[in-house]
Amino acid sequence: MTQQDPRHTRQPAPANPASPADSLLRDAVRRNKGRATGVFASSALSAGAAVALPAVVGRTLDLLLARDPAARGWLVLCAVLVVAEVLLEAAESWYTGTAQARSTAWLRTRGVARLLGSAPRDAARFPPGDTATRLSVNATEAGAAPGAAAGLAAALLAPAGALVALVLVDPWCALAFAAGLPLLLLVLRAFAVGSSDSVARYQQVQSVLASLLTEALAGARSIAAAGTVDRDRARILAPLPELGVQGHRMWAVHGRAVARSGVLLPLLTTAVVLVGGLGVVSGRMSVGELLAASRYAALAAGVGAVAGLLGTLVRSRTAARRLSEVLALPGLTHGVRKLPPGGPGTLELCGVDVLHDGKPLLSEVSLVLPGGTTTAVVGRSGAGKSTLAAVAGRLCDPDAGTVLLDGVPLRELGAGQLRAEVGYAFERPALFGDTLAAALASGARTATPAEVRAAARAAGAENFVQLLPSGYDTDPVEAPLSGGEFQRLGLARAFAHAGRLLILDDATSSLDTATERRIEEALTQDVGPGTRLCVAHRLSSAVRADQVVWLDEGRVRAVGPHRELWHESAYREVFAATAQGAGAAQEAVRPGLPGAIEP
Repeated sequence: MTQQDPRHTRQPAPANPASPADSLLRDAVRRNKGRATGVFASSALSAGAAVALPAVVGRTLDLLLARDPAARGWLVLCAVLVVAEVLLEAAESWYTGTAQARSTAWLRTRGVARLLGSAPRDAARFPPGDTATRLSVNATEAGAAPGAAAGLAAALLAPAGALVALVLVDPWCALAFAAGLPLLLLVLRAFAVGSSDSVARYQQVQSVLASLLTEALAGARSIAAAGTVDRDRARILAPLPELGVQGHRMWAVHGRAVARSGVLLPLLTTAVVLVGGLGVVSGRMSVGELLAASRYAALAAGVGAVAGLLGTLVRSRTAARRLSEVLALPGLTHGVRKLPPGGPGTLELCGVDVLHDGKPLLSEVSLVLPGGTTTAVVGRSGAGKSTLAAVAGRLCDPDAGTVLLDGVPLRELGAGQLRAEVGYAFERPALFGDTLAAALASGARTATPAEVRAAARAAGAENFVQLLPSGYDTDPVEAPLSGGEFQRLGLARAFAHAGRLLILDDATSSLDTATERRIEEALTQDVGPGTRLCVAHRLSSAVRADQVVWLDEGRVRAVGPHRELWHESAYREVFAATAQGAGAAQEAVRPGLPGAIEP
């Protein structure tokens, strides 16, 4: 069994790996400036309490040793500072959590909006598993940036304040501590540089693994039917060793930073205590000042503790790079023009070209679909039929040329009217909603219950829907429906919102010929008037169409009634190449059938 390997799927290359990510994180911080300020303020006040506490404790100790009655008040101040520090740390945690939650929600909303606002062919550049990873794991990591940035800025206040206080207590102790700071900064720099590369590779392998797993879940029946469970399991899990390697690299970088700072910081603290002890012996310092100096040295050494926040920012920035690739997708912009009232739905394609990776999918396509007519699009596999259907309803824009509906370019139409007047039904419809009724009613406007039922009858769906235990109130996920029944529901949703142009992209491929014929008759008699564009594989669909567009390698080979095109042997071969062609052909040439022709 051949399956596409997401590792070989074309990934969009970031034009600038730093600027878009940094801009995205700055926007996230600005949108959460209130909570980020809360993180900074609570952390800064907590740092202030932590800086003040050693001096207060040292003063209290000196007063207690001197049996001074004022020691009682200083003891109360010590207790107040301890309680304040605990409460402020709790406030910092709350602000950090809410800032991350809101930033994550904002990033996910932007990502989903951009994906849905882009042309489907552009959004498809990201495999489903990779997309899920970017919008879930990566969004959460990037969303931690506002809280981590504010926390990092505040976390540096305590070591800076402690170092200043150490200078005030005893400059010699401060000098002893400052002598080791360059080494500590080198440790932090090595940690940041090493983490950035390992985190980026880890997140990339994560996405590959998610893409492979999503692909396997979608093709579970094919895997089971082919008997390739063991082989596909090995294929899916193949990235795990690389994931382990990158995970080990991340923890190795972190471990080295912790080990080095774990050796360096106690040495600096010991040096301060040693210099302070000599100061006590010489009479330069009191015992309380020595205690304060040792505590300040410990606080100043806390600069090594910022490695955790620094690591969070590194992961956030790397994740933001991956999210910025999604946000860089080109969106479909819309105009404000409206269609002329009561227009027949005439569709025109003028010199349309569509390219993909430099390869032409459609070339110089010029067509007119008269209002109120049905046009069948036929051609061999890969001829460009679905691309033409996508361009006709502006699911994507052509790279050259113009598409007009009733004389108005689709690019200039407002989004609301475009989707209200142009409807689609697909080969594999997706039904969204808590119930079948809600799924069928969903669209540019919400269809009424009466419209939903009428559309279901026209699509031949009402009978099997009523047999479900909850009828139209059945959850689509729980409905035991066949592929053909799902297609009929997709058609029903399209019929319920039919405007002046309805595009059926292989929307009846799972239906039997008799059901397809009944639906085509209902489309003519029971669904509102308009223009129909049908991607057809069956000869019967071409026979009943008002005109046929014959595509060959992205170009229009011929346009005309089926009866005239049938004289071309190459046109007949298009249908002979389909699995259902032979049966459909016999039905189409049966005497008495409208539009039948003799072979």
